[in-house]
Amino acid sequence: PHLPHGVQPVFQFHPSAPILIAGQAPGARVHASGVPFDDASGARLRAWLGVDRDTFYDPTRIAILPMGFCYPGTGKSGDLPPRPECAPAWREAFMQRFERLSLVIVLGSYAMDYHLGTGKTPLTRVVEAWREHWPQAFPLPHPSPRNNRWLVRNPWFQQDVLPALQARVQAVLTANPKETP
Repeated sequence: PHLPHGVQPVFQFHPSAPILIAGQAPGARVHASGVPFDDASGARLRAWLGVDRDTFYDPTRIAILPMGFCYPGTGKSGDLPPRPECAPAWREAFMQRFERLSLVIVLGSYAMDYHLGTGKTPLTRVVEAWREHWPQAFPLPHPSPRNNRWLVRNPWFQQDVLPALQARVQAVLTANPKETP
C-alpha cells in the first residue's frame, strides 16, 4: 500500500559475485525498465567504477541490491527514501548467500548507515574517510545527476577517490575472473 507505482523489485544477484553495489532504491525509469541503474546514474556509476555495460550487468561479477527493491515514489526534493521494511525483510538473507564477496560499493546515506553504521554522519565526511572502510567497502555519493553540485564542490572526489576505486574494482575483478558456464 506504500508503493504508489506498484511492486516491481529491481535487483541483480548471484552468490558468486565478488562485488556488491548497495544503493538506495530504484528510480522511476528503472522501475519502468526493470533493469538496475538503467539511467543516467548508471552511466555515471559505470564510469566511476571503470567497467563496461557487459561487466556491470554480469551478475556473477557484480551484484546490485538496493536498500529498497521497489521505486518508493517522488517527494518534494526527488525520490522518496527506500521503504523502511524492505532491508530488514530481505537484505540479510541475500548477504548470507554471498560466497566470495570482496567489495561492497556503498551508495548514499541509507546504504552507508546500514553497511557502515555511519548514522547521522554527513555523507561528505563518510566519503572523505573512505580509507577507514578499505578494502572491504567503498562509500560513494549517489551517482545521480542531482549530485552535480556536490561533485563540483568536492573536486578531491574525482582526483583522489575515483582512481583508488577503479584500481580496487579492477583488482577484485581480476582476482575473481568471469565464471564460464
